[in-house]
Amino acid sequence: MSYDAETEFYYKHFPSLVETAELVLRPMRRSDLKAVAAIEKLAYEFPWEPATFRDCFNVGYSCWIGERAGQVVSYGICSVGAGESHILNLCVAPASQRQGYGRRMLEKLMEVARNHRAESIFLEVRPSNKAAIRLYRQMGFNEIGTRKDYYPARKGREDALVMARML
Repeated sequence: MSYDAETEFYYKHFPSLVETAELVLRPMRRSDLKAVAAIEKLAYEFPWEPATFRDCFNVGYSCWIGERAGQVVSYGICSVGAGESHILNLCVAPASQRQGYGRRMLEKLMEVARNHRAESIFLEVRPSNKAAIRLYRQMGFNEIGTRKDYYPARKGREDALVMARML
């Protein structure tokens, strides 16, 4: 486990350092699960349960954190096998959105998939999540199908767009 008390001290006592801090992508640690679940709850009306994150971590999915100034601001989880990868969750804390962190995490997950020799990568997204769809299209993803009633929604269920791209 890495912990840098000196870095934390400087971020706490010199707030201007936080403003210029860069995003660092690193593998998720068990100690990150509480922060990840808290971001998920802030970001989504129907968040994953904390146990779902623990399960992903425990079974060995590729779990990544975006950290800025010592704070978790984004995360991504993907599975890789049989020549393909599936992005299971990609999220940026609401207060940190529109800074390119989602793009950086997506690029990282694609790199992980390539390193595991995946030839394609898939994901599901709510049709109502226009910002995510725009990002995925910019990154070369194409809509390949629909999963009916995939997501919980206020008035029942919402379909999922299935998107994919070759790596």
